[in-house]
Amino acid sequence: MLHSVIERFHLIQVLCLGDVMLDRFIVGSVQRISPERPVPVLTAASTDLFAGGAANVARNIAALGGRCTVVGVVGDDSAGEDLSRLLHATAGIEIQLVLAGDRPTTEKTRFVAQGQHMLRVDRENSGPIPREIEARLLEIVEEQLGRHQVLVLSDYAKGVLTARVVRGAIELARARGVPVVVDPKSSDLARYNGASIITPNTGEAFAATGINPADDSGAEAAGQCILDRTDVGSALITRAEKGMSLFERLAEPLHIAATAQEVTDTVGAGDTVIATLALAIGAGARHAEAACLANTAAGLVVAKRGTATVTRSELLSDFDRKSDKGLVSPLIKVRSREEASEQVAAWRADGLSVGFTNGCFDILHTGHIAILNYSRSNCDRLIIGLNTDASVRRLKGPNRPVNGQKDRAMLIAALAVVDAVVLFDEDTPGALIDLLKPDVLVKGADYTLDQIVGAETVLANGGRVLRFELVPHHSTTRTIAKLSMGAK
Repeated sequence: MLHSVIERFHLIQVLCLGDVMLDRFIVGSVQRISPERPVPVLTAASTDLFAGGAANVARNIAALGGRCTVVGVVGDDSAGEDLSRLLHATAGIEIQLVLAGDRPTTEKTRFVAQGQHMLRVDRENSGPIPREIEARLLEIVEEQLGRHQVLVLSDYAKGVLTARVVRGAIELARARGVPVVVDPKSSDLARYNGASIITPNTGEAFAATGINPADDSGAEAAGQCILDRTDVGSALITRAEKGMSLFERLAEPLHIAATAQEVTDTVGAGDTVIATLALAIGAGARHAEAACLANTAAGLVVAKRGTATVTRSELLSDFDRKSDKGLVSPLIKVRSREEASEQVAAWRADGLSVGFTNGCFDILHTGHIAILNYSRSNCDRLIIGLNTDASVRRLKGPNRPVNGQKDRAMLIAALAVVDAVVLFDEDTPGALIDLLKPDVLVKGADYTLDQIVGAETVLANGGRVLRFELVPHHSTTRTIAKLSMGAK
């Protein structure tokens, strides 16, 4: 399902506004202690320069196959020149850097020996930028937004994303219907009101809420607090080795386990997360799907040394491996009608056929598995229409369902042959079939063609209606009856 999202990255252009900086790595070895003071002596072997901060978000977007216009502020100095040169040399990146002669380009110099960081030296002015530069940045955002699908605000608290710039950029984006993805730094998360999604880390979430998101229950309390105190669409708390936790309004929390096999260096990992998240949302992914992809990308980048990036092919390969092992949450397959309709359109644009079958799937049994396997074998992507609890009660009686709709949806979505699950509250899936117009409709052979709801719609659109011979002696009703007899 997420293959098509990743494969659309090359169509997405992201506008990234924030604190650009230069990352300098002086790498060498330590063989002795200084006779002058009890400190190690680093014998430098090489100096490596990387675009950092918001500029590293742009690097990650380009590495993943997307395109990025990076907007920021640099000083009239050699670091600013080095940063501009690095960005110009990177395919897929355009730059809109505003020169501020009275402040230095933010520069972080790291001294590394035998793979270990010894010291970091920062050169910066983190005071707020002047009003005239604020105005120029907002002019650039207004000029550029029309050709971009997503706006990223990359906040490193270096003075560029002032309250005026943040508020103005979000208002401009919302007026154009452009989603806003924010990597926050301030403990006042309400300053990002109007953003589509914000990504505080554990420390930032704790500073903003006073609640430690170390475990899932703490994360849920902190996430709910963020939603209560702000006007942001979603909050994705990044929790390092604990993974990520996504909180959306009117949705269940989603905890995503960390995927890193080995952690070598966490420098710039947040930039990889925000870049992947932005591209995925721009490509049409739901926040839950985008978060899963961002989590996968983060697991890849922390295994690399320095200010690293992840490529699209690496992301595709690793996501496939995790999907095969069942490490991707089935919740991302549970869709609203509108989301399912959009996904069907995307599948068809990729030349894929869409199948549909439906049921209560109350107690999963061999007969269910057989019809699902049969359905998937006759299409490229399979959608399951699942009766809500209220719908099941009307059809089966007051004592049904045995399992609630959330559990039933999770079980069905966990099956590899299922690509999406959509709940429907009506007695029949007719309206849902009319909306999705599947290419293949599958129902049990105990129904005649004229009894199959939606058959007329599918056939009228050139699709196929297939009838499956049910596995004898397997049904939820029969299972419940056997259990009741056993209880007596």
